[in-house]
Amino acid sequence: AADRALGMWVKLARASATFNKATVRDIRRYGLTQPQFAVVECLGHLGGMPIGKLSRKMLVSGGNMTCVVDNLEKEGLVQRRHSESDRRSVIVDLTDTGHALFAEIFPQHAECIVRLASVLTPDEQEELSRLLRKLGYSLQAAEQQVED
Repeated sequence: AADRALGMWVKLARASATFNKATVRDIRRYGLTQPQFAVVECLGHLGGMPIGKLSRKMLVSGGNMTCVVDNLEKEGLVQRRHSESDRRSVIVDLTDTGHALFAEIFPQHAECIVRLASVLTPDEQEELSRLLRKLGYSLQAAEQQVED
């Protein structure tokens, strides 16, 4: 059982690292870092949100997210504004330039992901997604129990 579980973990880690390396290479073509691309993608799909919520979605600390947002703001891709319902809350959103960049690069990046995943059949991609979701939810539940 241990050999099987360890073998699975090594294969998962290697495949994830290799897939990540290929996607980062694609992202760099757009002049963005991986965290910057993730923010542009998230805001492009979900719209503006408080920086704390953005941090949780990206699974990074608030300090790191502030740095990423600062750099995107300097590039004119995002803007900060105070929430109309709570003036203490700062909302991060894409600028018109950021929306245009998202509209241009997201379809290209999605095509890269399709090419990378094409070694698996559509059914295999669905099955792998289902298994990874099952594993992820189980690990999250176990982590929650430890924190409680």
